Amino acid sequence: MKYGIAVFPSKDLQDIANSYRKRYDPKYAKVPPHLTLKAAFELNEDEEDDMIKQLREIASTSNPFTLKIGKYSTFHPVTNTIYMKVTENEDLFALHAKLNEGDLTIDVEHPYVPHITIGQEMNYDELSDVYGRLKLETIHHEETVDRFSLMYQLENGAWSVHETFVLGKSQ
Repeated sequence: MKYGIAVFPSKDLQDIANSYRKRYDPKYAKVPPHLTLKAAFELNEDEEDDMIKQLREIASTSNPFTLKIGKYSTFHPVTNTIYMKVTENEDLFALHAKLNEGDLTIDVEHPYVPHITIGQEMNYDELSDVYGRLKLETIHHEETVDRFSLMYQLENGAWSVHETFVLGKSQ
């Protein structure tokens, strides 16, 4: 089964992201706006219990962090993706590192760039037009993140939350 680990931001930030995603993200209906902490990975069902124990331990030893969004950016020319750029911070990167080491290590294609996708798989002209407008805008959003979720992918490609883990306390 395919799993992933993500943070779901507040409804306010999700509403802003969805105002773009419903038009520019073909995966809009498959998963809510999120900050990926661990890219999609395969896991056998018999390994799930061990994974959940590890995630509980990681959550209990990790600090809540501040999620700050200050601007829009793009991954072009690598991919035609537009996103809300997450301001880097130590606690976020520490959590990401813990979720991607030891038994949890997976091969990734690109270095970790914390972001919330608002458009993807766009043609170049559309990307240029939309990003041209967005880069002139600023977005000032800040919130405290105190949990992350283990998600699994359904047969139709949609993602569903399996379990949520609270940062900084034993569960």
